[in-house]
Amino acid sequence: MFTSILKQIETFDTIIIHRHVRPDPDALGSQLGLKTLIKTRYPEKRVFAVGEEEPSLSFLGSMDLIDDAVYEEALVIVCDTANTGRISDQRFHLGKMLIKFDHHPNEEPYGDIVCVDTTVSSTSELVVALVEEVGDFVMTPEAALLLYGGIVGDTGRFRFRNTTGVTMRRTGLLLDTNFDNHVFYSNLYKRSVKMVRLEGYVLSNFEVVNGTIGVMRLPQELLKKFEVTANESSLLVNSFSDVEGLKAWVFFVEEEASDKIRVRLRSKGVVVNEIAKEHDGGGHPVAAGATAYSWEETKTVVQKLVQAASE
Repeated sequence: MFTSILKQIETFDTIIIHRHVRPDPDALGSQLGLKTLIKTRYPEKRVFAVGEEEPSLSFLGSMDLIDDAVYEEALVIVCDTANTGRISDQRFHLGKMLIKFDHHPNEEPYGDIVCVDTTVSSTSELVVALVEEVGDFVMTPEAALLLYGGIVGDTGRFRFRNTTGVTMRRTGLLLDTNFDNHVFYSNLYKRSVKMVRLEGYVLSNFEVVNGTIGVMRLPQELLKKFEVTANESSLLVNSFSDVEGLKAWVFFVEEEASDKIRVRLRSKGVVVNEIAKEHDGGGHPVAAGATAYSWEETKTVVQKLVQAASE
């Protein structure tokens, strides 16, 4: 599969890389890391990374603005996105060829080439595996920092169960480039005063349902009070995860000027992606996202979590 992808990268002069909406470090790390690797190996090619900007992760890099015409003879690669509805910038279908490059369960196998490996920790690790396999790319410090950021983000700093020995060995290859990981951590985990205050509110006000499920609801009026965006609030999803007895937890975050409520599901073993799929979402067994369309629907999600934890 990697050989087929390399062949297409070699064939096309224009390559456009997408990822999912509301990007996290793995989405941006894999997207921008792959872009950097391709540009380093093939400087004559036009390589673009597209999608909405995420201010809280702007230190990783910025997006390119391109016209529709650029897609006409382009190879499009979508990183870290399980289904087409969550692809940031829906022009992905305008290209001449489409590749899906992902580590989520392959619920929607879109694209001309589907490269999905659920055994890796992250799509960023999958990019490192590509480099290992084909051997045509040079791992620069710039690319290594981006891919390291993606792996760190999706493994929770190597604390989650998706961290394997292979993950650590591949991370070692990135560290061998001697990029400044102190700068990365300083940017990733820095907190503004408003975020610290919101975290204090979350820790004081989250609910524990049935002794096993942690619940936090963040309506727009609360986010406005703390001057925090819905995207920024995602940094707090694991803020009370170590509370004794919790098997799973959920953040409900109301989007601005919308009837949608983001649902962020996490667990220590309870399968949550099946619940997410019942509410316009999906993801990993222990980390998933969904959408609710009313606060009443959020109660249903909590009930399902309680039931799953009891089983």
